[in-house]
Amino acid sequence: MSVAETTTRTGATFEADRLRAAMRNHPAGVVVITADVEGRPVGLTATSFTSVSLDPPLVSFYIAESSTTWPDLRRAPVFGVHLLAADQAGTAARFAAKGVDRFTAPTSWRPGPAGVPLLEGATAHLVCEWYETRAIGDHVLVVGRVTHAGVVSETAPPLVHHRGTFGSVTPSA
Repeated sequence: MSVAETTTRTGATFEADRLRAAMRNHPAGVVVITADVEGRPVGLTATSFTSVSLDPPLVSFYIAESSTTWPDLRRAPVFGVHLLAADQAGTAARFAAKGVDRFTAPTSWRPGPAGVPLLEGATAHLVCEWYETRAIGDHVLVVGRVTHAGVVSETAPPLVHHRGTFGSVTPSA
């Protein structure tokens, strides 16, 4: 079996590249996850963010087990989620890049509730306590309990990822 194939529950193989190609057609909102780990900010870009529950207030995202940021992020007592605005493609790319200090210029941020690094320019941010993590396939599902929510702009269009590039959407009339 090639690396690009996986075995399904029925024993049939499935090509991972086909799934990747299909999922490129599904636009996804872009967020940056941040945390303070022993006085050092860490962060990463995610496109798998979703609201889970209002009672209790839960949100989730997935992170690859191979992520070099995951070992640090999971040690933080709380984490932040930043819903990026359409003009923040550079921020999303920076937090997705390897081998760069994501929190130096041009990134603009400040300490927020519970010391979580808050990125300037995001349309909204959430601060979350860890609620549950679970290994699923080659990723980890992270569920956070929201303890703080701040809306910065209700009019700025969101940043989305679609077909391998960043863009935005506008509401229909």
